[in-house]
Amino acid sequence: MPITITMPALSPTMEHGTLAKWIVKPGDTVAPGDLLAEIETDKATMEVEAVDEGTVAQILIDEGTEEVAVGTAILLLAEEGEDAGAVSADAATSSAPKTDAREEDKPAEAAAAEPEPKAVPAPKSADKGHGREAALSGDLPRAGAAPKVDGDRVNITPLARRIAEARGLDLSAIKGSGPKGRIVKADVADANAGASAPAAAAAKSQPSAAPAPAAVQTEANADAPHEIVKLSNVRKVTARRLTESKQTVPHFYLTLDCNLDKLLKLRGELNADLVEKGVKLSVNDLLIKALAVALTEVPEANVQFAGDNLIKYDRVDVSMAVAIDGGLITPIIRNAAEKRLSSIATESKDLAGRAREGKLKPEEFMGGTCSISNLGMYGIKEFGAVINPPQGMIMAIGAGEKRPHVVDEAVSIATVMSATGSFDHRAIDGATGAELMAAFQRLVESPMGMLA
Repeated sequence: MPITITMPALSPTMEHGTLAKWIVKPGDTVAPGDLLAEIETDKATMEVEAVDEGTVAQILIDEGTEEVAVGTAILLLAEEGEDAGAVSADAATSSAPKTDAREEDKPAEAAAAEPEPKAVPAPKSADKGHGREAALSGDLPRAGAAPKVDGDRVNITPLARRIAEARGLDLSAIKGSGPKGRIVKADVADANAGASAPAAAAAKSQPSAAPAPAAVQTEANADAPHEIVKLSNVRKVTARRLTESKQTVPHFYLTLDCNLDKLLKLRGELNADLVEKGVKLSVNDLLIKALAVALTEVPEANVQFAGDNLIKYDRVDVSMAVAIDGGLITPIIRNAAEKRLSSIATESKDLAGRAREGKLKPEEFMGGTCSISNLGMYGIKEFGAVINPPQGMIMAIGAGEKRPHVVDEAVSIATVMSATGSFDHRAIDGATGAELMAAFQRLVESPMGMLA
């Protein structure tokens, strides 16, 4: 019996993934621990290892295929003594484990009424795009099936409907290939231009629906050179989560100026002592430590809102914002208040490097009790960051710059940095936020306090 490898759930929130790259090819022999493929999740590109021994018999999902549902069969392995060339893709249907992953391309009412489909391989067809759609949705193509109509409702997936409306296609002229004649994405993508003629005629006599924002932008600037760039999974998730944050989390912002002169002096002294260890502290490393210690002093701010409950954390795990291609990610320095500065520096450098390479593990970027975002290296003086839900606060760090500053009751020139805390007012009151900001400022201006 061949072994079926399915799309794994590489994080608790993963429902779909992109099969970025196959590392193996048909005929290769693999052993437990060997790399099979690279999967792009909503946060990173991760390598999938084999857990069984066998010979690669058939690759079921093409390299580069997007939106592959968790649990979908992607690869067949022939066991020892089994003829890899004789292994049929049909084996995936019977041997693939069941999955409870949701399908975004399936209407809610259809999902409730129909039994869960089994993952199936792409059929051997000249239409590769159609085959991939069938593999992702779990639907076997049925040529010539008519879309089922319930009253005035055409049986069509939400994604296919959006595509059809954008192209002005007449749904009554499109034959569905999904179960019970349901129209799926491949059906509208393959529909010829002639199918849009009836819809165009009808549009002249009826008020048209508002076009999608992308369509408005394209039409309004049709004469301007441009390109349409497909959103990466990271950008999609970032857009969704931060939109939800601004819509549902009542933010309030508090800003303080911090004199960095003593912190910069301490950093220079520590780096001189750490040269032999190959460790170099950044300003951000010290600020992570300062935020963590401040939260231990003001534990009422190390919290998360959870409906009718408030989660209070005894440990400070600091998520640090790292810019990557196509978005940002927040690897976590766990238990930062208790760690040595040299450990924070080593860990933050490693995490940031692997974040940019897309090599972080889920547990390295999921969680965190607070966040810090530093744009000082870009010369940004001050900004208010968006809270990373479900966390209760984020500290935004601006550039350190020479400014007139009062030191020992006299005005002098000092290196001053503006720090702005964004707080979830459901979990943290203004006075608590102000207390945290004051503790952070004190630790930055008297950095020996965070080492005591």
